[in-house]
Amino acid sequence: MFSGSLVAIVTPMHADGGIDWPAWERLLTLHLETGTSGILVGGTTGESATISDAELMALVEHARPRLNGRAALLAGAGTSSTATTLERARRLSAAGIDGLVVVTPAYNKPTQEGLYRHFEAVAAAASVPVVLYNVPSRTAVDLLPSTVARLSKLSRVVAVKEAVASMERVRELVATTGSHFTVLSGDDATAAQAMLNGARGVISVTANVMPKAMADLSAAAIRGDHAAVERLDAPLRALHEALFLEPNPIPVKWALSDQGLIEPGVRLPLTELSEPLRPRVRAALDAARGRLPLAQAKSA
Repeated sequence: MFSGSLVAIVTPMHADGGIDWPAWERLLTLHLETGTSGILVGGTTGESATISDAELMALVEHARPRLNGRAALLAGAGTSSTATTLERARRLSAAGIDGLVVVTPAYNKPTQEGLYRHFEAVAAAASVPVVLYNVPSRTAVDLLPSTVARLSKLSRVVAVKEAVASMERVRELVATTGSHFTVLSGDDATAAQAMLNGARGVISVTANVMPKAMADLSAAAIRGDHAAVERLDAPLRALHEALFLEPNPIPVKWALSDQGLIEPGVRLPLTELSEPLRPRVRAALDAARGRLPLAQAKSA
């Protein structure tokens, strides 16, 4: 159902933290024009921890008519409380979206059985497809392949966004979930290899700044064109790394603002990208666009 390059889109903000609606429209248009297959609103990159429920709904409501079926519209519904997540899932399901992305509960560290029951309850409450999201580096809990396999038997659960950068993990997920279920990479640096190992796409941070390149890379990887994957991914590798020099979405928001696409606004406790790191991010972006040799981007 979901495949190719989906963007975990930033939430553009003014300096005071208010949402910049004209910039939101510009970003959506950019992705429609450059081949992005899906837009994830209110994910980690969209500052899910600090946007309110009302803001999340407003972002979705602005995006739906703009996308108009030309790209899938997904929204982040996960919280650390099952009850709160169910409430979000019901409300977002009714907003005309194509799917929910539900991250594992953070901080409270549930067991695998707790994770299963949490997602089982979300699937029962939702009326749209559910994408599981596993990112243990941020949540301190790992949704194991065996639990994903159990969850894949629920009709509403259609995919997992896997942010563990392990090809063994990707292959196990693909092998244990079946052809009806989709594995999506949640790690730009290894996304191409994940797709060559059976994943059907990526929910990408890099696509915010290089949407066409990520769309082309995803298409090549899904069709198994190893030569094209190497050619398309090589210029992006320094950028994948640079966009995580500080916690996401700090570097990618700075990169977008440096290009004039958004203002540099980010909400506390996040802060703007540290000044010493800015030349490295800019150099990596220039290298990805062929304006600078890759070696210079890595040494910047």
